[in-house]
Amino acid sequence: MKRRNFIATVPILGLIQKLESVKEHFPISSNSYNWGTFYGRENKHWGGNLDADMIEYVKTGLKAYEPSLANAEEATKLIAVLKKYNVKMPSVYIGSVLHEKEEVEKSIKNILEIAEVVKKYGTKIIVTNPNPIARESDKLKTDEQLQIQAKALEKIGESLKRNGLKLAYHTHDVELKAGAREFHHMLQNTSPNHLYFCMDVHWVYRGSQNSQLAVFDVLKMYGDRIIELHIRQSKNGIWQEVFSEEGDINYKQFAAELMKKKVKPHIVIEQCLEKNSPNTMNAVQAHTIDLKEIEDTFKLVLKP
Repeated sequence: MKRRNFIATVPILGLIQKLESVKEHFPISSNSYNWGTFYGRENKHWGGNLDADMIEYVKTGLKAYEPSLANAEEATKLIAVLKKYNVKMPSVYIGSVLHEKEEVEKSIKNILEIAEVVKKYGTKIIVTNPNPIARESDKLKTDEQLQIQAKALEKIGESLKRNGLKLAYHTHDVELKAGAREFHHMLQNTSPNHLYFCMDVHWVYRGSQNSQLAVFDVLKMYGDRIIELHIRQSKNGIWQEVFSEEGDINYKQFAAELMKKKVKPHIVIEQCLEKNSPNTMNAVQAHTIDLKEIEDTFKLVLKP
């Protein structure tokens, strides 16, 4: 290539590189689980009437939603309602059993079937939390089961990538037990190109015996793989009704660390209720506040 022709291409090459570096920007979502906890407190059922649910949901100002989906048929029904209320669905949460040989293929098939439906509505991220053996016991998965699970996650992630989607690994507190062996094995023995990380910040905090240090250490170790965040705040270890910068986790600092690493994940509100949570407002009131507070706390992360 002649020198002058090469120079002429430089602006174009720069533009291409810039475009390639831009990550897709999604509006803040809320997970269906937290709405279920608010509705349950009032003896109501979230998900029983999708039209009525979405009428309430959009009152908050939220423009995107992360559902927990059991099968492709459920996904199809939900999408019809989301279209009606102009609510996007950048990500979906799908449960799975990936540590038992006889269950693996069944879970893989279900995830891929759901993915085929939701991608047509613009979904880009499939979140899964491989089911723990028993949350309330000390029984954990064996080394062999962890190997089976990691291979299954790799297989799913590779299949989804070919289909234009990304798989994100999610944990609760159980995976942080026993030196966080399950948590680390999944991320140490899968490809970053096939398995991303959905960091549920508060479950990392709680699973590490309420350690904020652990939260920031996990961010240091696996921040480059974070594609999504589940956001929840507590005070003195108890989940609050609304998100606030003031609480057990310093989210201002967390957002600043994300910016240092140039990580801009999809943000999903998961401000849930549990025993002893305050009881002063309903789901719409709480999520309206959540949205405004999280927009402010993560404003630089959210900037396209």
